[in-house]
Amino acid sequence: MLEKIKEIREAMERELREAVSSDQLRELKVKYLGKKGSISELSKGMGKLLPEERPKAGQLVNELRQALEDNLAAKQQELADKAMELKMAQEKVDVTLPGRPVKLGSRHPLTLVTDELKEIFLGMGYTVEEGPQVELDYYNFERMNLPADHPARDMQDSFYFDAKRLLRTHTSPVQARTMDKLCPQAPIKMISPGAVYRRDDDATHSPMFHQVEGLVVDEGISLADLKGTLLNFVRQMFGEEREIRLRPSFFPFTEPSVEVDISCMLCGGKGCRTCKDTGWIEILGAGMVHPNVLKMSGYDPERYTGFAFGCGIERIAMLKYGIDDLRVMFENDVRFLQKF
Repeated sequence: MLEKIKEIREAMERELREAVSSDQLRELKVKYLGKKGSISELSKGMGKLLPEERPKAGQLVNELRQALEDNLAAKQQELADKAMELKMAQEKVDVTLPGRPVKLGSRHPLTLVTDELKEIFLGMGYTVEEGPQVELDYYNFERMNLPADHPARDMQDSFYFDAKRLLRTHTSPVQARTMDKLCPQAPIKMISPGAVYRRDDDATHSPMFHQVEGLVVDEGISLADLKGTLLNFVRQMFGEEREIRLRPSFFPFTEPSVEVDISCMLCGGKGCRTCKDTGWIEILGAGMVHPNVLKMSGYDPERYTGFAFGCGIERIAMLKYGIDDLRVMFENDVRFLQKF
């Protein structure tokens, strides 16, 4: 037994010295310590020894096992150190080279415009209100003076979940919800920016786009207040030299209603290709809140009046940054986004 242990130790040490890879070390571990390995076989042969020989032989076998495990670990570390030295020799790093610049992103133009809108109206004492994008037909249409048989609904064809729920076509429902929440409190001064949905898709329309709508309700509110508010907004957004004009229009939820134009930024109102030689560019719709809308929210139209307005945030971004196709704002093209 002692002679056998000596032979195994000498063979084990020789093979460890000759090993040059991790695979060879794994093979040696199996050869000596596996179920059928040499050291395992020695342990199984203990039963054939005389009782007085077993302690000494058992001690030698355990020492042999421990020596192999220690030598395998040391050899593995030695191979790893040599591999690292070789890699460092082949891949020298010049620590004097400048670091690689980190590419930072920027805010999307729609985010820039939305933040600027909020800042402008917060500065005029407005609050920013939010509402659900999956809206009830009741709030999306009926509370905006658009009953089920109203033909103006065809202009806002949207995506329905069932007979009562749809993706909102404008942020006007937030106005109704806010009046419900605050009635009979006055004044109300709020804007409601957010995503809306309609079945449109071309260079100037998208199935999903963003709107900001505003509402003011109080005693003695007039069309002059509306014009003054919008003129202040337009000049802060597009420049102090901008002018606005109001043209009669129709919206079911306002009466009277107006389309709002701004003087062209490129020609200063003289007429060019952008403004179709009119000197004016349409930007939003507005009007005095319809008495029916006030009544449905619990406000007495004999006592309270108000104005409302709404515009597409994409429309503002296109005018402000000279973007000629709305769709590029949703294509995630880095070349476009890097401009902002």
